Amino acid sequence: MVIERLKRKNFDASEIVTTILDLYRQKNKIQGEADSAKAEMNKISKEIGQLFRDGKHDEANAAKARTSELKDSIRKYDEDFAAIEGMVYELQVQLPNLPHESVPHGKGEEDNEVVKSGGEMPEMPKRVLPHWELADKYNLIDFELGVKLTGAGFPVYRGKGAQLQRALINFFLAEATKAGYEEVQPPLVVNEDSGFGTGQLPDKEGQMYHITEDNLYLIPTAEVPVTNIYRDVILDAKDLPYKNTAYSACFRREAGSYGKDVRGLNRLHQFDKVEVVQIAHPDKSYEVLDEMVAHVEGLVKKLGLPYRILRLCGGDISFTSALTYDFEVYSAAQEKWLEVSSVSNFESFQANRLKLRFREEGNKKPQIAHTLNGSALALPRIVAALLENNQTPEGIKIPEVLVPYTGFDIIN
Repeated sequence: MVIERLKRKNFDASEIVTTILDLYRQKNKIQGEADSAKAEMNKISKEIGQLFRDGKHDEANAAKARTSELKDSIRKYDEDFAAIEGMVYELQVQLPNLPHESVPHGKGEEDNEVVKSGGEMPEMPKRVLPHWELADKYNLIDFELGVKLTGAGFPVYRGKGAQLQRALINFFLAEATKAGYEEVQPPLVVNEDSGFGTGQLPDKEGQMYHITEDNLYLIPTAEVPVTNIYRDVILDAKDLPYKNTAYSACFRREAGSYGKDVRGLNRLHQFDKVEVVQIAHPDKSYEVLDEMVAHVEGLVKKLGLPYRILRLCGGDISFTSALTYDFEVYSAAQEKWLEVSSVSNFESFQANRLKLRFREEGNKKPQIAHTLNGSALALPRIVAALLENNQTPEGIKIPEVLVPYTGFDIIN
């Protein structure tokens, strides 16, 4: 079943699964031999006292010697058992999450399924400028200064560009708070356990900035520290779902990215994002996913951006996700769709790694929870689309919903 399901992610799991099954057979054999040795040792231990009382000292001493041999055997069995468990675990964490049955087959983004679209395409003036030219014209973003200070992919926002950034962050956080999410402000660096818990390690290790001396990682998304709040925790089922939102800077190496698709704000090494995270009951996690998708859709609608929602195919879905919906907004000047959000249900994949559990009332045994997260929203491409789609001969109009946060309604 695992091999067949992972074929949908274009992942050949046959060798790993076969090896795991072989190791489980070895585990079972060792367990059986250990159990037999323990049973024999218990039986002999009970007999030794009686043998001494009956004056059968030679037999008693022989029995004692046999228990010593059995103890050594059991210790070796335990060591072998632990070693096999370790090997099984190392193989298991190399397996991606199983995709949900609704995930379409496909090799890449061209095979993603558009499930919904909305918003009106803007009527543009004759000469349309891309956002990087608008940013230069109105002194909003200085890409060259970012190169001087750090390198490509680290822009400097200035004046009304910086104010627009802050306005969007505050708007997204306010909307998340209205929707019942508790705001947290997490660290921007995490340890290895946190990266492993949410599945960035070992899968995306090459895409993360690593502080080698301290063995810490700059976060690629606030999902990592926020979800790890619940690592090694047993929650009360009646309190589910737990809902958190967080703003953070995000850092991604984006190794291998080049060409026209990375120009301007299209692909950055540092960017701002507001994230929403939920810890849900397994029976309700797909209802929660629909709720989170609706929340992100509401944000895009309020900003007046043309959008579409895609269900990612097996070849484009992440290592950790069971089902992901991507949001794209239309960029009028670039005449293409830009991804601005991913909303995912990880089912129990992250929670297993995190040892994140919950307990039903009256049930002593805790169960594994489900985790979900979504961008709500990532700023760079939202800013790009807002600048491009709202340009007029008089300047760039600010969406009405943002005016209370910006303090101005036009950039000119």
